[in-house]
Amino acid sequence: MLLTGACRVQWTQQGSRRALSSGRQRLSAASLGLAARVRPLPILLFTGGGYMGYDQYGRYQDRRLESMGIEVPPRIASDSQVALYKSIPTRLLSRAWGRLNQVDLPTWLRKPVYSLYIWTFGVNMKEAAVEDLHHYRNLSEFFRRKLKPQARPVCDSHCVISPADGKILHFGRVRNCEVEQVKGVTYSLETFLGPQTWAESLGLNKNEEDSTSFQDLLVTKEGNELFHCVVYLAPGDYHCFHSPTDWRVAHRRHFPGSLMSVNPGVARWIKELFCHNERVVLSGEWTHGFFSLTAVGATNVGSIRIYFDKELHTNSPRYSKGSYNDFSYVSNNNREGVSMRKGEHLGEFNLGSTIVLLFEAPRDFTFNLKPGQKIRFGEALGTM
Repeated sequence: MLLTGACRVQWTQQGSRRALSSGRQRLSAASLGLAARVRPLPILLFTGGGYMGYDQYGRYQDRRLESMGIEVPPRIASDSQVALYKSIPTRLLSRAWGRLNQVDLPTWLRKPVYSLYIWTFGVNMKEAAVEDLHHYRNLSEFFRRKLKPQARPVCDSHCVISPADGKILHFGRVRNCEVEQVKGVTYSLETFLGPQTWAESLGLNKNEEDSTSFQDLLVTKEGNELFHCVVYLAPGDYHCFHSPTDWRVAHRRHFPGSLMSVNPGVARWIKELFCHNERVVLSGEWTHGFFSLTAVGATNVGSIRIYFDKELHTNSPRYSKGSYNDFSYVSNNNREGVSMRKGEHLGEFNLGSTIVLLFEAPRDFTFNLKPGQKIRFGEALGTM
């Protein structure tokens, strides 16, 4: 009897262990099934879409309040949001986009592709020097299309004209070494232009000890102030840019950088956006002192071309972000640098982007502009 009882106890223990093991197997199988059903990509898309929807709703509310005349402070991205955005390989994607744009399209496909682009971005092909869509072998040629000579008359009665077609994001005097990219969102003048190691080629021989700020070093004449103007080129705009005045270009500084979007919505969201992005700074002099034009790159706009500078190569893998490359146009054979006439062809983008003008002028210089207005190349920016 004792033996039988011991056997029953042993059998019961074995059964319990088998039941526990079977339960663990079922739990493990259920866990594996749950893991198989929970996929990270749909969760990422769902949470990301939810966040974007929430953000867009907030921006819609801001626009509604602004339409009612209520001033709304800009929504500034946090450092983590900017870092996350910069982690996207926009430089690589832009190089791939550039190569794709250079692929010749079959003749039968050109008109449908270009017509879709024209419809999407509101391109006015009646202004193009060549209106026949079959003429453009690839997207790159279409983006860089030239205009009819009479399409953009250059204003002769004003000293500074718009260098490109686009939208005026901001303009005015530079104050406290800070420049506004859009209303309420600024960037550092020194960070944007970089250190003044190029001052000698521009004739800026001020003693730094006599100047109180980086801004003061740029103002070379008594009674002058520093002004700025930001022109945003949308994808549907004419992609070439021209000389905004008569001046001489003495120096070029190329900043390899990110290629984040520069549309007005992003410019309102990311502080110092133009300082993060790839850009080419052309510096020199005009009749009133210091003058500079900066071409800022953007997503799918890694290629910035300056017609008289064959040495410039933007969005190149050999250049790392966070550095800059200088080139002087002043040499023993060319002491004056490169002379540009108002309205002369200066360069081009492969898609839309931004032009930033920074220049010295007398205090009575006045902009004839409104924030957000559309402007075309050749139209006046301001007068004295």
